[in-house]
Amino acid sequence: MTPLRILHVGKYYPPVKGGIETVVETLCRGDMRWAEARALVLNKGRATTAEIVEDVPVRRVGSLVTIGAVSLSPTFPLWLTKAAAGADVMVLHEPNPMALLAYFLARPRIPLVVWYHSEVIRPRWKYRLLYQPLLDFALRRAARIVVASPPMLDVAALRPYRAKRTVVPFGLLVERYALAPAQSARVEARRREALRPTVLFVGRLVGYKGVDVLLRALSGLEADAVIVGDGPLKARLESLATELGVADRVRFLGEIAGEELLAWYHACDALVLPSVSRQEAFGMVQLEAMLCGRPVVSTELGTGVSWVNQHEHTGLVVRPGDAGELHTALARLIGDPVLRQKLGLQARARVLEHFTAEKMCSATHLLYRDISQATPSAAHVEPATAG
Repeated sequence: MTPLRILHVGKYYPPVKGGIETVVETLCRGDMRWAEARALVLNKGRATTAEIVEDVPVRRVGSLVTIGAVSLSPTFPLWLTKAAAGADVMVLHEPNPMALLAYFLARPRIPLVVWYHSEVIRPRWKYRLLYQPLLDFALRRAARIVVASPPMLDVAALRPYRAKRTVVPFGLLVERYALAPAQSARVEARRREALRPTVLFVGRLVGYKGVDVLLRALSGLEADAVIVGDGPLKARLESLATELGVADRVRFLGEIAGEELLAWYHACDALVLPSVSRQEAFGMVQLEAMLCGRPVVSTELGTGVSWVNQHEHTGLVVRPGDAGELHTALARLIGDPVLRQKLGLQARARVLEHFTAEKMCSATHLLYRDISQATPSAAHVEPATAG
């Protein structure tokens, strides 16, 4: 039997860091066990390259310029047309404005899966004028729309397409988070160096991540914060730490390599995800910390974040933007090692039960098989009445 040919259309691909990039890589690697998977993504530079990344063919299409988080590539529609001609199923990972535009222009006649990772938060007029028409075009043509958590089923943009929606939780490659002897030594070194308990933040330094709220919550807290990641707000956040008088207890590490990040996941006492916007739809870093046996303090955004991190079971959940409530939650964890251990063990067990790469890829295998075996009319389900 000829294996299915799966084309994943993403924004970027590792080593570019990000939650969506991690998911696309994991899916491609999982697909390769039973299908021919490949990735079509953007390159932040002008060159278009083709390479094999851990057995996965990856085409990185050159872009002229990157504005904010969006790379503009005039040739991306042509590359999508070419790649789609050799595929049986296309998986478009959204938000991804360049891919949506390319899909609108190319209009390939193969079954489409839209993997809806998170909402697009833009001024309403810009969204309705520039983004929504392209997204609706893809959603109308999609055979299935995938979200990673039940709360995301009710996103406004997806309500007209209820018959197509399905939940496939994100999953991690468990073996990547086990500590080798050398890494264990690095973790112990981090713990010996710590003068106080450590809370860890991992993510881009942008407004919706709420790092400013974390810095304000540190006032009077007997803990240090390690900030992993880079972004346009780094200098402003460093200045804020100084203004608040907590700079001596905050380390801005920037982007760090995989093994070093893994060491911090295991060495920290808790992960904090203080996001303040629904752009934070899931929080892959939560899974990573939880798999390493660490409790999480996150915020209630009405998305999948607090579905992943369950209040009083795998960590604590607080109101977004409330530095006082965040301070209280962190102080409670920092002051109670028994609670930290209990929540951390339950967090790891939750990931192993629900959020592994094997479970995610098995679910998508069934999804792609069903779509590819459907008749052409079944592969393009018309939207239900909005409501």
